This record gives sequence, structure tokens and C-alpha cells, in this order.
Amino acid sequence: MPTLPKPSQNEDEYFLKLDAELIKEMRARLDRERAEAERKSHFMKCPKCGASLHEADFEHIKIDVCPECGGVWLDSGELDMLRQVKEHRFGRFILDLMKGLPGR
Repeated sequence: MPTLPKPSQNEDEYFLKLDAELIKEMRARLDRERAEAERKSHFMKCPKCGASLHEADFEHIKIDVCPECGGVWLDSGELDMLRQVKEHRFGRFILDLMKGLPGR
């Protein structure tokens, strides 16, 4: 029975490099999957107590409210929208006052 030839040093290096690349790709994929799972586990959760947040309408803007601790959380841009509503209402209030002044 003939013996199989021993692989050369080049072949060993090639397969080690190939294995290292595969391991690196698998680690990267696993890291992405873990990060995604971590992100999903925090979606719509209160940053303070971890309870599930519920959406509520406030001044025609949807805000996130925690039923456990009472925290209110705003998404990006919602604070600016609330400021605009406040400014608009204040401006309308001033105009209404001015309409009631004599000479108008």
C-alpha cells in the first residue's frame, strides 16, 4: 500500500490562510447578528426602567411614554416639532389679543 505524499509547506500555509479568512468572516457575521439582536431587544424599551414604551398623541405629535416610571421619550425632531407648535400657539394668542384692541 503506497503512502500518501506529505503536503508541502505551501499547501499547509494556503489552507491555514483560508481557514483564518473563514474564521474572520464567521466572527464578523456573528458580531453583526449579536449587535442586531441587542438593538432589537432595546427597541421601544424605556431607557430608564426597561419597560415597554407606548406611543401617545401629544399636540398631534406621537411621543413614547413609559407606563411604569412615567418617563416621556422623544424621537429625533419631535422636540423641535413641539417647539414649533408652542410658538405657533403663542403667536396666534398674541394676534387674537391684538384683534381685541381698539382701532383694529
